[in-house]
Amino acid sequence: MSKNNELPEEERFMIVVHHLNNSRSQRVLWLLEELGIEYDIKFYERDAKTMLAPESLRQVHPLGKSPVITDADSTIAESGAIIEYLIDRYGNGRLVPASGTPEHLRYKYWLHYAEGSAMPLLVMQLVLNNFGAGDSSVVSGFVAPQIKLHFDYIESELGKNTWFAGEEFTAADIQMSFPLEVIAIQPKEIESRPKLKEFVERIQTRPAYKRALERGGKYDFSSQ
Repeated sequence: MSKNNELPEEERFMIVVHHLNNSRSQRVLWLLEELGIEYDIKFYERDAKTMLAPESLRQVHPLGKSPVITDADSTIAESGAIIEYLIDRYGNGRLVPASGTPEHLRYKYWLHYAEGSAMPLLVMQLVLNNFGAGDSSVVSGFVAPQIKLHFDYIESELGKNTWFAGEEFTAADIQMSFPLEVIAIQPKEIESRPKLKEFVERIQTRPAYKRALERGGKYDFSSQ
């Protein structure tokens, strides 16, 4: 495994993860731990009332969102973009299937599905619940059926392979971890999805996952 201290001197110790508590940036810490790349963390805390990120994050990126990383003169936001950047720059072929294979196509799909399809539904559910609209017709008529559709689909796909891209663990599994951990804390949603439950239990036993939690701090999936 290539470590940060094996890189050229000018490329060492440049990565800073701007880490917001209870956020998707935990996945970035986990990826860096899996790759064995050294990094620094700058911590940010949500506003206790609004649960929004602090204004200081806007000094890093205009949208003031997390995750965002800085690497030398580069600032990269968006989970999928960050993962692709880190894999391309530091991965040395690790955590990504070989180009041109069916596994690589699945890898790309799940890498983008996590934020493009799964998370918008969960964020919508969270926002509606926080505004006291959890029993509204929007939830019962649209959000809940869509969550069922998508997570039944995920359950079915996890029945085909050990990991999302195939039989090997990849960065797509790291990307997919957040929506699955969010759904896994909802007893009603997890009871009928044993493959999804097994996946969550499996990733949470990985040493790199545990190291990332130690550095970034445990998080409450219901908050983001």
